[in-house]
Amino acid sequence: MHWIASGFLMFISSVGSYLLVRKSVLMKIPSPFTNLSMFLVPTVLFTLIAIVGKIGIAVTGYQLFILVILAIFMSYLGNVFSLKSIEYAPNPGYSLVLSKSYVVFTTLAAIPLFHATLTPRAAVAIAVIVISSALITITRNEKPAAHVRPIWLPLAVGAFFCWGMLTLTSKYLLMIGVGTLSRLIYAMGIVSIIILTEIRAKKLDIRTLSTDQRIVLTGIGILSAGFNYFMQEGFVTAPNIGYINAMNASSIGLVVIGSAILFKDDFSPRKFVGVVGVIAGLVLLVL
Repeated sequence: MHWIASGFLMFISSVGSYLLVRKSVLMKIPSPFTNLSMFLVPTVLFTLIAIVGKIGIAVTGYQLFILVILAIFMSYLGNVFSLKSIEYAPNPGYSLVLSKSYVVFTTLAAIPLFHATLTPRAAVAIAVIVISSALITITRNEKPAAHVRPIWLPLAVGAFFCWGMLTLTSKYLLMIGVGTLSRLIYAMGIVSIIILTEIRAKKLDIRTLSTDQRIVLTGIGILSAGFNYFMQEGFVTAPNIGYINAMNASSIGLVVIGSAILFKDDFSPRKFVGVVGVIAGLVLLVL
């Protein structure tokens, strides 16, 4: 599959997933269940696909070691760092912009590591997407000083490097023969076990959820599966893995529009400019 096709399928899945996550917040679904759905449902789906399609997912001891490191120290911790940074930052947008800027890191790192290419046009497109995303995510409302902790900055930096290394390590695993399904089943399965342990420790019971809440969680899981699968497929064929990350970052533009339409969220003139910029950067990237 061409990387642009994979990227757009990832883009659509990302938008749908984020909108359902927003819905889950409004439905007051405990966040651990939302997090679990994003990892456990894809793990089950990918395992079924591998079984039905008779696709081998065996890995070597070395490959499994890398997958465990990726799951715990990049995927899981990256998510923890980001959520905590958002909680402690004076403005959630500050944390999001910093952590999401890993697209620049991965784009540049891929050149010496994987002999990737970076055209001037793509570089400009990525810069436009990052700057436009800042216009969208940074809001005017500042948190009261009592809720702000200086640790938000190192936490955001931690998320930046975790997610950047997650992308680079995923590409490395693909290069040493770990297929997309193998990488996703092992990594997401490990994170699912960690989250299940957290849920048990907090004594949360899924039986307390309504049917509608469970349907939303299932939808989040299915879209998360699509997002992760097509992202990995994009990494295989893209001239630079940063291009896929940039398409991922640009999905925030459509999420903002969707949230404004579906949930009546704020859509200020500044956010409109940001959305236009994100779309312009995306078009410039894929032309």
